[in-house]
Amino acid sequence: ETVTLAAGSRLGPYEILSAVGAGGMGEVYKAKDTRLERTVAVKVLPAGLSENPEFRQRFEREAKTISQLTHPHICTLHDVGNQDGVEYLVMEFLEGETLAERLAKRPLPIEQVLRYGIEISDALDKAHRQGIVHRDLKPGNVMLTKSGLKLVDFGLARLAGPPLGSIVSSHSVVPTQAEAGLTARGAILGTFQYMAPEQLEGKNADARTDVFAFGCVLYEMATGKKAFSGATQASLISAILRDDPQPISQVQPMSPPALDHVVKKSLAKDPEDRWQNAADLGGELKWIAEGGSQTGAAAVAVTPRRAR
Repeated sequence: ETVTLAAGSRLGPYEILSAVGAGGMGEVYKAKDTRLERTVAVKVLPAGLSENPEFRQRFEREAKTISQLTHPHICTLHDVGNQDGVEYLVMEFLEGETLAERLAKRPLPIEQVLRYGIEISDALDKAHRQGIVHRDLKPGNVMLTKSGLKLVDFGLARLAGPPLGSIVSSHSVVPTQAEAGLTARGAILGTFQYMAPEQLEGKNADARTDVFAFGCVLYEMATGKKAFSGATQASLISAILRDDPQPISQVQPMSPPALDHVVKKSLAKDPEDRWQNAADLGGELKWIAEGGSQTGAAAVAVTPRRAR
């Protein structure tokens, strides 16, 4: 159940200006911080989450960790509050479109795939080093703004999720704006689409879980197609657990072969077989961007000589 706030209503020092949409974990509003005279985004979490004192303590502790995460490509969490049982988060207000909205029009040119990919991997690396896993990385959580790309909803999936072990533990059940047009069943599909096998199996998520979701996002940026799809939840889950997507180079013949390798390794079913951290993955993307795989086969042939 959600709380719908009218323009002009207040949550602590924040005055609600307008609704921006339903985000992954509640409703998002554009608001004014009356003390600092700045525009902020306020996310109201679904009612019922804050009634449990243990949850509130964990919520505040984790929010503190997330608020210390400063990075040019991560949306800043300014504040958390609770008013009359309404738990809310205050973040920097971002104007722009989500990557999901951009991809609905067309796939991205390869230079952009690499640039965004490097920025996302850099942001993930920073978070992972501070012990924060995103857990819900998808195009709907990547904002493209005038000042560049920003990852939103960091660690929120864990903050607002039901206890571990339940299938919905690590993703948002409320569809994001871009997915809001889908049916309720589609809403759940939209969030399953980027989940790693271990998440679907209810195991613990770690940095490599984000690497898997990131592989899905990279694939979609390059091809305009989802890495995994299915007509039903069951067929989608079985695709994620068993299938490999068609190689990027088959969908987009002009893409560098090395990108296939980076994505294939990100999407390994077993976390042990993936890139073990976002920095290694980002390093590969930088190498491709610098022309490391411009000639494809030729670059591969040169490598052993250089190693010797």
